[in-house]
Amino acid sequence: MEIPHLETRWDYRLRRESCLVNLYPHPKTLSKAYVDLVRAWGWKSFTIIYESNEGLVRLQELLKAHGPYEFPITVRQLGEGPDYRPLLKQIKNSAESHIVLDCSTEKIYDVLKQAQQIGMMSDYHSYLITSLDLHGVDLEEFKYGGTNITAFRLVDPEGPQVRKIVRDWTFSAGDMRSKKGDHTILAETALMYDAVHLFAKALHDLDTSQQIDIKPLSCDAVDTWPHGYSLINYMKIVEMRGLTGVIKFDHQGFRSDFTLDIVELSREGLKKIGTWNASAGVNFTRTYGEAYTQIVEILQNKTFVVTTILTEPYGMLKNVSATLTGNDRYEGFGIDVIHELSKKLEFKYEILLQEDGQYGTFNARTKTWNGMLGELRAGRADFAITDLTITSERESAVDFTMPFMSLGISILYRKPEPAPPSLFTFAYPFSGEVWVLMAASYLLVSISFFIMGRLCPSEWTNPYPCVEEPSFLINQFSFRNSLWYTVGSLMQQGTELAPLAISTRMASGVWYFFILIMVSSYTANLAAFLTVEELVTPFENVEELVAQKGIKYGAKAIGATRNFFKDSNYSVYPQIQKYMNQHPEDMMANNEDGVSKAELENYAFFMESTSIEYSIERHCNLTQVGGALDEKGYGIAMKKDSEYRHLLSTAILELQESGKLAQLKTKWWKEKRGGGRCEGECFLYLELAHF
Repeated sequence: MEIPHLETRWDYRLRRESCLVNLYPHPKTLSKAYVDLVRAWGWKSFTIIYESNEGLVRLQELLKAHGPYEFPITVRQLGEGPDYRPLLKQIKNSAESHIVLDCSTEKIYDVLKQAQQIGMMSDYHSYLITSLDLHGVDLEEFKYGGTNITAFRLVDPEGPQVRKIVRDWTFSAGDMRSKKGDHTILAETALMYDAVHLFAKALHDLDTSQQIDIKPLSCDAVDTWPHGYSLINYMKIVEMRGLTGVIKFDHQGFRSDFTLDIVELSREGLKKIGTWNASAGVNFTRTYGEAYTQIVEILQNKTFVVTTILTEPYGMLKNVSATLTGNDRYEGFGIDVIHELSKKLEFKYEILLQEDGQYGTFNARTKTWNGMLGELRAGRADFAITDLTITSERESAVDFTMPFMSLGISILYRKPEPAPPSLFTFAYPFSGEVWVLMAASYLLVSISFFIMGRLCPSEWTNPYPCVEEPSFLINQFSFRNSLWYTVGSLMQQGTELAPLAISTRMASGVWYFFILIMVSSYTANLAAFLTVEELVTPFENVEELVAQKGIKYGAKAIGATRNFFKDSNYSVYPQIQKYMNQHPEDMMANNEDGVSKAELENYAFFMESTSIEYSIERHCNLTQVGGALDEKGYGIAMKKDSEYRHLLSTAILELQESGKLAQLKTKWWKEKRGGGRCEGECFLYLELAHF
């Protein structure tokens, strides 16, 4: 009959009848808006909750955009209700925090309320609601929970045109007024208003171009209205601004070019944070300062649960006789770091001890994490701090701040033992060549004294002073006396012999000066040799450790150090992994056991360098062998996509720049709990074996 038909509702059909125009956004284009927003947020996994099959059609582009090799998404049907808590509990147990909710506007409040009752409305949860009428839902109870609730909006209730229309309706008949109040107009109502104005404008434009004839038509007749297609074409080419924005259609009558507001729930209510259109995609208009201020306000009004493990020196129980409660029971480097952050960012915290002492490992069979990381993913803890290494596997499950401490894996082993003293230790100050030349000099000088004594008349003396003319003279520099005189001066002891001639006295002076230099050099070198012990090191690096067979080695059975050798193919690391698999008895439950075993047995323990520094400050017979095998850091863990990550990282950077972290490390490594005990161990003394 060629009678124009105007629709204002969602229609899944992608092909339109020739006389049909629908003012509701095109379903495929609207679905693309959800895809763009999810990508802009960087969601890797999420759960879709849909009410009816139409919801799957609405979200088909979102399902198609999520590739088969990406993280899996979960699709769950809401059910008839009114109790949706069993479904929501299943989602909560899966540790999923990103939810796409597609249901009727009337059910949004009930779903969010029941989610709040089971603890799914925390600041770690994000909801994307597909309804275009979220502004018509009472969200007062959810404004202060910190939950990220976001939706698209076709109608801006605060727009001047909308406010004027609503104000006019307020003073008109009651049945023409918005059901939701003076400042609320739903998308369907606004679309109906725009449809009427569109029809009126098109009819007016048609009337100016041709004479419109009005004649009765019957549904059973074959006659058609001659102006039907003309009116439809006018509506398709008309471009006007209505309550739902700019209204224009493509040649098929689709409203594919439209703009949506992105709104987010804040403490002041729904606030516009950006826009979306088919050509430009998502455009966030909220400034960084506004977002930062909002996150700070949420953080300053929360009490966070911080989980930790009793590991020296990061978290320990206080050694006091008094009964303590709450956070006062704990001390340590990690506890102090959290305390400094709480003072800087003005938040409160509660320490929760991880009873099983596990950092967190992934179970491939159950697809779950245990330990501290499991507590974070389950929402039972907000932050985790201890000697928790940042690894790629852990970062797939949780977020980390920037490292508050840098380190690497190294080897803890007993200090090298000094070499046993040799019988010829006294000869070490001089080389063998010097000793040979010294002996040659001794003989040469002795012979020289013997010859000069024979040649010099002054060296021949009267053996009997009372006889003026003796029958013979004697010479004190016999060959035997010459040897004795030279060795006596060499030992700096002297003899009863005294040179008389000028030549022998000059020779003696030169020899004594030479002996002074040599003895002084010998004494200085001997002191250095006796005070610097020669240490015997069984190995100096990881390659030498693996090559020898007499020393056992191991690491903590579960943790980042063990995983490092599992995942590395460099150098001798696969051999170390093979040894660890074959010798489970050498794998330790914790670092303390590894330190004890290294101290008492011929055992090398792989451990983080910072923990090694702490141990060798208190166990004086242990030391670090070689350098670090890798480079990594300790960070504060939190739930994935946490909005507090940037704030905490910035605060940690400020603590580093101010030197506060260095002060805390000195406090807990070198001062508290026996630190600095080994600083006086450097004095060396001579033992009986040295003589």
